[in-house]
Amino acid sequence: MRAAFHNEPETDFAVSENQERMRQALSEVRERLGETVPIVIGGKREDSAHTWERPDPSDTARMASRASFATAEQAERAVRAAHEAFAGWRDTPAEERAALLRRVAEEFGRRRFEIAAWQVYEVGKPWREADADVAEAMDFCRFYADEMERLAAPRKRNVPGEWNEYFYEPRGPAVIIAPWNFPLAILTGMAAAALVAGNPVVLKPSEQSTRVGYFLMEALEAAGVPPGVANFLPGEGETVGPVLVNDPRVALIAFTGSKAVGLSILRDAAEVRPGQREIKRVIAELGGKNAIVVDEDADLDEAVLGVLASAVGYAGQKCSACSRVIVVGSAYEPFCARLSEAIKSIRIGPAEDPATTLGPVVDRDAQERILRYGEVGKQEGRLIGQVDPPGGMAGYYVPALVFADCPPDGKLCQEEIFGPVLAVLRARDLTDALALAEDTQYALTGGLYSRSPENIARVRREFRVGNLYINRKITGALVDRQPFGGARLSGVGSKAGGPDYLLQFLVPRTITESVMRRGFAPSEEM
Repeated sequence: MRAAFHNEPETDFAVSENQERMRQALSEVRERLGETVPIVIGGKREDSAHTWERPDPSDTARMASRASFATAEQAERAVRAAHEAFAGWRDTPAEERAALLRRVAEEFGRRRFEIAAWQVYEVGKPWREADADVAEAMDFCRFYADEMERLAAPRKRNVPGEWNEYFYEPRGPAVIIAPWNFPLAILTGMAAAALVAGNPVVLKPSEQSTRVGYFLMEALEAAGVPPGVANFLPGEGETVGPVLVNDPRVALIAFTGSKAVGLSILRDAAEVRPGQREIKRVIAELGGKNAIVVDEDADLDEAVLGVLASAVGYAGQKCSACSRVIVVGSAYEPFCARLSEAIKSIRIGPAEDPATTLGPVVDRDAQERILRYGEVGKQEGRLIGQVDPPGGMAGYYVPALVFADCPPDGKLCQEEIFGPVLAVLRARDLTDALALAEDTQYALTGGLYSRSPENIARVRREFRVGNLYINRKITGALVDRQPFGGARLSGVGSKAGGPDYLLQFLVPRTITESVMRRGFAPSEEM
């Protein structure tokens, strides 16, 4: 019997040996910055005439990586390769597919510090955030391997004279379109689920994180993935996205990203095209506008720490991040006072500096968007806290900003900013706070700080978000412990890292056989 699943521990960087290993990895990766990431189709590496250059967000004078960006023709061939590999991979025993995922996790473990170092340079993730991303990718591989072995056992319901069997089969080629903010974990999670279920994949990493995404392709190859079962297709979404989404051979699409792109994928996938034999399944995680409610009897010191960690972790570039905090009644003024002091503890700097608590944002577009929202905040609310980047740094840095007295219907409280900008709202009572918290088109994460059992019980019932956290930060969901995903316009599909997730990549079948035949009396064991 296989041991129960356990989450991969994060690296303790208080241990000097781990600090040294990370510094060594950063040094070694620094010597390799700018290396070109290839396209992989059917087990063969290719390049293209279009090369994308990606600067280091912490220091834009330094090139982090380059990538060959696929053409529409290469995208079509990648789907063809996955389609041709489908029958063989579908018929590979689930135990062998699960074993492949476990070998991928081992490969990630072997290269853990190297992968984390690349995240530091390519997407500006500080040490702990980068390491946690690798640990989560390992968790996805092992958890989905266990889950597929559980689902692979047919369910039988036999009666005298009749055998009935219920089991699962894969759907077909899967397109995996991943974001940059969890560049290994989310790509791996979606791909691992598809692969272990028997679906060949076309991996489309974000333009900003092709080198980190390529680690998954390398790990799959090291683990022995057959040619065509995994294909790696870096490229511009506008060029290859429509080809991948619209191809009639594609059976399912797993996407994590913006609401606008996700909704466009859902629209395109709904159209049945000539030669198509499947109604495409779309799994889409689209973001949030998440709120933490602070009750009047909350421990304000704990609440401030949790809110701040949820708002500025990885520069607020998490779909689970806190962007609104709703404070009840008499707690409002003391909470604002403590928060405005606590924000001063933030240290803005390069991601490679272990002392950094707020690194750069991912690119210039993000930097400019966040700065615009900072100006909106000054018009809509009252600035009560600001930490500015030190001068002289050539990177995509933004200030951390906290605004009080924000109107619930304003841009700051309704639009996803994806940066370290926090709006504080006042609520008359818990009823008012819950109404404000629910007043958004998203329903991804939410939180409550309270010491009242009655209020906690009420919020559990009435605050309807996908992941609700009580008396702790609202980021940092762990595979299996906190399966992750939301409702409303936060996405469609079941929760990643949960017991239902793999079912989306499978088709259930039932076979019934009458065994009341002349001259043949089989036993049930047959």
